[in-house]
Amino acid sequence: MCNFAKKYIYMNYDFDTTTFKHSLPIQIRFSDLDALNHVNNGFQCHYFDVGRINYFNKALNRPVDWRQQVVVLVHTEFDFLHPVEGGDNILVQTKTISFGKKSIKMFQRIIGKDDGLVRTTCYSVLSGFDRDKKTSIPIPDEYKEKFMQLENS
Repeated sequence: MCNFAKKYIYMNYDFDTTTFKHSLPIQIRFSDLDALNHVNNGFQCHYFDVGRINYFNKALNRPVDWRQQVVVLVHTEFDFLHPVEGGDNILVQTKTISFGKKSIKMFQRIIGKDDGLVRTTCYSVLSGFDRDKKTSIPIPDEYKEKFMQLENS
């Protein structure tokens, strides 16, 4: 059993890992598994994408039109701590840890719903992006306000 620290320091950001305001159950499909009954790492990355999308929808209180979205994923880092196996009951938890002028830094984890074991962690950076001009832009104030409302609820 992994005893994951309550405080997590990553990229000079110190934040509490016990206060996730967003949690999403993930259904593991047979096609996600390898020959050893482990969820393939690529599928775990997909789970984090699903968690981020759901987080945006919840924070903004509306479905996000990703064709019009003004952010793009520019960096991800994963730590695969314990295998996710077929039959595991898992959650993806997502939180915003900071904002820059043109970026959002997020932290996510896959945990066992039944045992609380942290299986995988993900640190990501999203950048504001103008699709037409193909340049970075500031993160909309609405995102900052709504994300912080969710985090402080």
